[in-house]
Amino acid sequence: MANLFIIAAPSGCGKTSLVKALIEKTDNLCVSVSHTTRTARSGEEHGKNYFFVSKNEFNQIKDNNGFIESAQVFDNHYGSAKQTVKDLLLKGQDVILEIDWQGARQVEKSFPNIISIFIVPPSVDALRERLTGRGQDDASIIERRMQDAVSEMQHYDEFDYLVINDDFDVALNDLSAIIHSQRLNIEQQSNKHRGLLKTLLAV
Repeated sequence: MANLFIIAAPSGCGKTSLVKALIEKTDNLCVSVSHTTRTARSGEEHGKNYFFVSKNEFNQIKDNNGFIESAQVFDNHYGSAKQTVKDLLLKGQDVILEIDWQGARQVEKSFPNIISIFIVPPSVDALRERLTGRGQDDASIIERRMQDAVSEMQHYDEFDYLVINDDFDVALNDLSAIIHSQRLNIEQQSNKHRGLLKTLLAV
């Protein structure tokens, strides 16, 4: 059985860049593309970064129990399609869900064996600098994001692992170590090397 990972972080913590780099260096690992009602940012593509849908479209999927999790972040809605995640796992793909703590709670009800990772910045000043450096939001929005970040970080202890994104390469290696360790657990290894173990135990 493939692994389902949750990676969460407040806005500005570098989660998206870290996950992108993690996918590029790790075989058989992918991100489940989520649906969202927010407007696409410059460079984002429908079906690649998100499925950008209207609120009516989003609500129709939700009403049909089509999301494994859904949540409201700021003024927008996000959701992970249940069938998308199941199909990837059945193919043997390890899957990452980039969601917040609210979504993580919902997913745990259906997938109790998920592996959850929370990413935090090295300091409040570093977080503010990263949010300001984007050049996408005005001061009032940045302040709101700072307040929401503090609220989100209060839930860090609901996750299995904590990664501090001070040095990008160090944080990336930490994430890689978590992924690799899960692939070496007894259940994964027993299933993968069933033939070998049978031979060894028959000696």
